[in-house]
Amino acid sequence: MSALILALISGAVVGIALGALGGGGSVLAVPALIYLLGFTPAAATTASLIIITATSLTALYAHARNGNVRWRAGALFAAAGLLPAAAAGAAASRLPQPVLTATFAAIAAHAAVKMLRPSQVSTGQAPVVQPAKAVGAGAGLGALTGLLGVGGGFLAVPALVTVLAFEMQTAVGTSLLVISANSMASLATRGATATGIDWAVIGPFMGAAILGGWDGKRLASKITGTLLQRTFAIVLLVVAALMLVDALT
Repeated sequence: MSALILALISGAVVGIALGALGGGGSVLAVPALIYLLGFTPAAATTASLIIITATSLTALYAHARNGNVRWRAGALFAAAGLLPAAAAGAAASRLPQPVLTATFAAIAAHAAVKMLRPSQVSTGQAPVVQPAKAVGAGAGLGALTGLLGVGGGFLAVPALVTVLAFEMQTAVGTSLLVISANSMASLATRGATATGIDWAVIGPFMGAAILGGWDGKRLASKITGTLLQRTFAIVLLVVAALMLVDALT
């Protein structure tokens, strides 16, 4: 199968994940770029951030039109992670790749387990956001985004649901704001690795991801938040297991 077809298929899957689940795009994009398209780990993480930034901004617009974005809480959450994302992004190149991969897998698995636990019944009212919790969770997410080369949606959604008590659909929409901000901050420290990126592959990948994001958004509006949450958690567990095996072999 040609690289172009693989890029288009992978991009569509990543876009659907981002649009429907508000995250998981980088968790899928990084392995696809490395194992299917032959990118080096450094180039794959940088290319993933470029793809996720463009796709997240597009999907954010779609979710905002439906009122699924809490701008003040999302901006506070995202702002707290900007400096940690930039600092961790600069330090990431100094760490061994197996360590980064194993850390990535462990954190993804932990987030998935938390999302599979029964959640409290929503009252239907918007939760009261506690600034200290939002800042703490946002800073931690930003650091992990920069370190692992991901947009952070696979952690932003669980954090918004479990720490800030967002409903799933609102967490999905708001996480896209956080992903966009953190990805751009991390990209600012990765200019050197951008020179080795094959844009002939990344362009089609990104285009398919953007179109897939719109399809994912429509899918999210047709199924329940509980089903979305469980689907997201299962995807995370599978990917975490595969990446952990890779890191240990």
